[in-house]
Amino acid sequence: MNALRVFTLVLTVALSACGGTRSELDEFDRPPEIQAGEAAEFRLGTGDVISVSVWKNPDLSVRVPVRPDGFVSVPLVGEIMAGGRTPAEIAADTEQRLAQFIRTPKVSVIIEEIPSAEFQNRVRVVGGVVEPKSISHRDGMTIIDLVLEAGGVNEFASPNAAKLYRTVEGVARVYSVYLADILSEGLLDTNYPLVPGDVITIPERRF
Repeated sequence: MNALRVFTLVLTVALSACGGTRSELDEFDRPPEIQAGEAAEFRLGTGDVISVSVWKNPDLSVRVPVRPDGFVSVPLVGEIMAGGRTPAEIAADTEQRLAQFIRTPKVSVIIEEIPSAEFQNRVRVVGGVVEPKSISHRDGMTIIDLVLEAGGVNEFASPNAAKLYRTVEGVARVYSVYLADILSEGLLDTNYPLVPGDVITIPERRF
């Protein structure tokens, strides 16, 4: 093996190490499967306004905004956590607390205003791309679509070390994305469909 071939081999290995090493992925390493067109469950944010209605108890019904601390005030039961929760979760919590005051309460929660949706509906890519982006989510959008919207990876990127950050059932999760394999090898197993709120990070090499 001549010197040029040795140098090429060493350089290839070095760049591969910088870009991240592919490992076998099992179901726990992957985000829950999302079908194109499937809507993510909306969770309330600061400034959103909801109507809390208690069946046959109009005096307990109220229209309230979600405060910066995430709570709303509901008659009789007091403070209810609303930020980061769905209307169904808020209704169930309110029913449980009302049960000590009235028999078999029936509560419905309706979203009246959702100013937070502008930010919750976005997907973002940061790090080693030509132009970091925060754009509105569109049905069917995948990781590669978002990266291309950002102009592709830049010359300093470590694409196989990319990560997908997603909130799943209220818990922040991190998933490996082998972006170099997607771009150069056509291996699409980590080209995941995106959901609102997703963040893709692509680290950059420092040398």
